[in-house]
Amino acid sequence: MFVVFCTVPKGKGKEIAEKLLDEGLCACINISQVISIFRWKGKIEEENEELLIIKTAEKNYKKLEKRIKTIHPYELPEIIAFKIEKGFKKYIDWVEK
Repeated sequence: MFVVFCTVPKGKGKEIAEKLLDEGLCACINISQVISIFRWKGKIEEENEELLIIKTAEKNYKKLEKRIKTIHPYELPEIIAFKIEKGFKKYIDWVEK
């Protein structure tokens, strides 16, 4: 099981989440409001964004990443995956199915 973090513009999280879920690329997505401060093209930027916390099966990760890149509006989207080592087995089994 992987947990994937992906920031998106404010107001786009639900749309992107629904596409990923409809296409069977993940089991669950949480959407949280965040303020991102980052350096981009030599300047410090600040944006109100939404953080997608995506739970997916390991077998789906490559397809998920590819799909995010095709529907994401940013030139360089944040796509960071964490492999889950431990957790509630029934939940992990559900995500993997």
